[in-house]
Amino acid sequence: MSETVPVADIRVAVPTNEPRKGRIAILTADKVEDIEFFYPYYRFVEAGYDVDVITPSGGALTGAAGLGIAQTLAVADVAASDYLLLYVPGGYAPVELGGSPQALEFIRAFAAADKPMGLVCHGPQVLISAGLAEGRRLAAWYGVRSEIEAAGGTWIDEPVVQDGAIFTARKPGDLPVELHRIMAHLRTLEQQPA
Repeated sequence: MSETVPVADIRVAVPTNEPRKGRIAILTADKVEDIEFFYPYYRFVEAGYDVDVITPSGGALTGAAGLGIAQTLAVADVAASDYLLLYVPGGYAPVELGGSPQALEFIRAFAAADKPMGLVCHGPQVLISAGLAEGRRLAAWYGVRSEIEAAGGTWIDEPVVQDGAIFTARKPGDLPVELHRIMAHLRTLEQQPA
């Protein structure tokens, strides 16, 4: 009989043995669309990035379908300057993030530093809440179209839209295309002199 090793959290990504390339922040909250969280989370780790999952108050994260992870960092305990990229998945989480002044300040710090951000589905709602949608071209779930337009942005019905350093996508099925573009952008950043 083999011995089992206790695992604190079976969904926490195990990093590859590749050299680490830097840190990425995933900002979310409970009721996140599970696939919109886990697909990029695992993809970034697989590509050699360290990923911090950040929520308004830290602790456990539970997705809309019941998946999640046991431990996250509180947004009050992190700084945008420590990360290469910010990713915001959708579901109901962006509504909670929109009510968190610290989360909105974190997002604004990324925008002010012109650091890349990726958002999917309802994720662009946090750009609206942070006052960052005006004048931007954004892909998002069709139900967010009127909010984007009311905030002065333009809703684009395409799998991925890049507006400056902001990458947006409409739905979970767009994630492969969006993540492909984000990873290509990160590779160009790696090649720039420090």
